[in-house]
Amino acid sequence: MAKLERASFGSKLGVILATAGSAVGLGNIWRFPYMAGQNGGAVFIIIYIFCVLLLGIPCMISEFIIGRHGQANTARSFRKLSGGTAWMLIGYMGVLTGFLISGYYAVVSGWCLEYIWASLFVKLQGDPELIKTYFMTFSQDPVRPVFWTVLILLATFLIISNGVRDGIERASKMMMPTLFILLLIIVVASCLLPSAEKGIEFLFKPDLTKVNGDVFLAALGQSFYSLSIAMGCICTYASYFSRQTNLTKSAVQIGVIDFMVAILAGLVIFPAAFSVGVQPDSGPSLIFITLPNVFQQAFEGFASLGYIISVLFYALLSMAALTSLISLHEVSTAFLEEEMGTTRKQAALMVTIGCVFMGIICSLSLGAWHDYQFFRMTVFDLFDFVTGQLFLPVVGFLTCIFIGWFVPHKIVRDEFTNNGTLRNGGIFHFYLFLVKYVCPICILFIFLHQLGLL
Repeated sequence: MAKLERASFGSKLGVILATAGSAVGLGNIWRFPYMAGQNGGAVFIIIYIFCVLLLGIPCMISEFIIGRHGQANTARSFRKLSGGTAWMLIGYMGVLTGFLISGYYAVVSGWCLEYIWASLFVKLQGDPELIKTYFMTFSQDPVRPVFWTVLILLATFLIISNGVRDGIERASKMMMPTLFILLLIIVVASCLLPSAEKGIEFLFKPDLTKVNGDVFLAALGQSFYSLSIAMGCICTYASYFSRQTNLTKSAVQIGVIDFMVAILAGLVIFPAAFSVGVQPDSGPSLIFITLPNVFQQAFEGFASLGYIISVLFYALLSMAALTSLISLHEVSTAFLEEEMGTTRKQAALMVTIGCVFMGIICSLSLGAWHDYQFFRMTVFDLFDFVTGQLFLPVVGFLTCIFIGWFVPHKIVRDEFTNNGTLRNGGIFHFYLFLVKYVCPICILFIFLHQLGLL
């Protein structure tokens, strides 16, 4: 039986935008601003850039190498490189991690769709307590969050089922530029607010007195999570790369895009927050409770503009969530398609049904099923804890050990230099040093810090 030609991205731009879409998500527009707000603003950003160079980009290149060399789904790529040894379990763990994250990430993505609707129909007007009550009532509702979760998963299914070029690449080429345009429009509006310069100063003027171990560990963790490392996404997308793709250059470009989106999100939130005297350090509630009130107050004298900005912001947030959800979905879709021999649409449908099932359980655990807890956590929180604080650091740590210590250096070097055709052999040894020693230690620090042991 003839071997079918593997799907691939059709252009260099497609490679960058699709993979950047995987990395750019709620972690940039939601998590980064409140992490920066809680950890000193500009100081956090400087340390974050250093951590991306030290940890994020080397880890991304490692996943690129595994995926492109394997030319298969994440599990099979690890199996090929490991020669069928126990190291292949890292790949299966990565696929499982991506699938589990899809379940509860779809719920949060659905919340973003609800807030587009709420902004359109002026449901987010009133005092701060009313806005807080709106979110609490909505998130605990047994029907509405489930509806939005199913809707965004169906949108994901439609894109994924159309394949790599006609689905993922085409959607990325439309959504990523749109995302940047929306961001720039909202940034301009936010930076023109009264006293906006205080927020800009907080974002770009470092206060070195705020540097401490907690800030460094927070920046280290953000650099790891913001690039979608250890979820199987990067590895799966790399399997669609051509042999001519410059892995190092691509990783740097994606890192820059990821950072730019995070900074632009900061330029949306910090000037608006400081304009109304609100500190943007309210944690996970920032997007759904604090920001609607901030937008309402900041644009009080320009009601129409405030209305437009609110709608655009949640449209932006939904788009960022969707690009990441597509990559998470693709990890499991590629796995089922290749390991079970199904068609792409059949695989995508099975993954979608599984994600809908998980999403319903996670959503209901915040309301009607709140009393059903495991280890004193709701199902939603349990999914978040197991994947974010256990699986991701473990997979990331083992991937670095695998590439740095197990895979023959000739294979790693050949992929890194495109079989010697690229003149980046000089930095190969530096990359290998980072992956062998620095990255595993950094990930270990993240792991211990999250568990409260450091």
